[in-house]
Amino acid sequence: MPAEIYLNVAVGGTLTGLVYGLMALGLSVIFGVVRVVNFAHGEMMTIAMYIAVVLFASFGLDPLVMLVPIAAVLFAFGYVLQAGLINAFITRPEHTQFLLLLAIALILVNGLLIIFGPDAQSVRTSYAFDSFQWGKLIVDATKLYAAIAAIVVAAALFAFFRFTDTGTAIRACADNHTGALTVGLDVNRLYALTFGLGSACVGAAGTVLVLIIDVTPPVGPIYTLLAFIIVITGGMGSMPGALLGGVLIGVTEALAGLIFTPSAKSMFAFGILVLVLLFRPQGILGRNLS
Repeated sequence: MPAEIYLNVAVGGTLTGLVYGLMALGLSVIFGVVRVVNFAHGEMMTIAMYIAVVLFASFGLDPLVMLVPIAAVLFAFGYVLQAGLINAFITRPEHTQFLLLLAIALILVNGLLIIFGPDAQSVRTSYAFDSFQWGKLIVDATKLYAAIAAIVVAAALFAFFRFTDTGTAIRACADNHTGALTVGLDVNRLYALTFGLGSACVGAAGTVLVLIIDVTPPVGPIYTLLAFIIVITGGMGSMPGALLGGVLIGVTEALAGLIFTPSAKSMFAFGILVLVLLFRPQGILGRNLS
């Protein structure tokens, strides 16, 4: 098989992996600050995907154009969910948090199944079959646009945490919860804001991912699991690690699908997870807490 085929597949996997990384970035942000693992993460992304499908089918609105509004809807959903429900479980044992978020995930999946049914739905834009060619490298236009959108959103989130007062306050809550309370920060509001930002990330990821894959309600749990693999691989709570893990998994899946069979790609993703847990349990860019 010519080498350029592997190169093209690897580039496609990298572009898809950047979208995966944005999806996992939301999970990493929530865990890194709130210390709650969002087991409904993929299900929330599925909501964004269905919103994008409905807007495209009803009004012809391109998901890329609707990325910010849909992310805003998911931000509001995440904010209300954290402030109204999850916050009461912050100090409770971890198994009760797991049961709560698992229940939310089941409600979301079955609610989507009732509303939209089991059939796959998709978005086919005018550029769905376009591509760019540079020499022997052929890049799918849809994946390129999705990856650029993911990079822009991730960069905006990095800038928010790095250069704004609110972002600094959120990082202070993550570093020292007691200290944040001592200096008078409204920790509950900042937690809700963080959960909203994480939800907005997964909403943005879902909005562009629907350009690449079809959506069905059972997609949610699949991508929740994938987000966990990416976050653990990159390092729990590490934002750069989430993006790196997403790219690594995206490339691995793409090459495994080419060299072996598409059904084997999950096996290799789990293989990477096992290797990371064996040789670097804190993740590639995670901090060693021992």
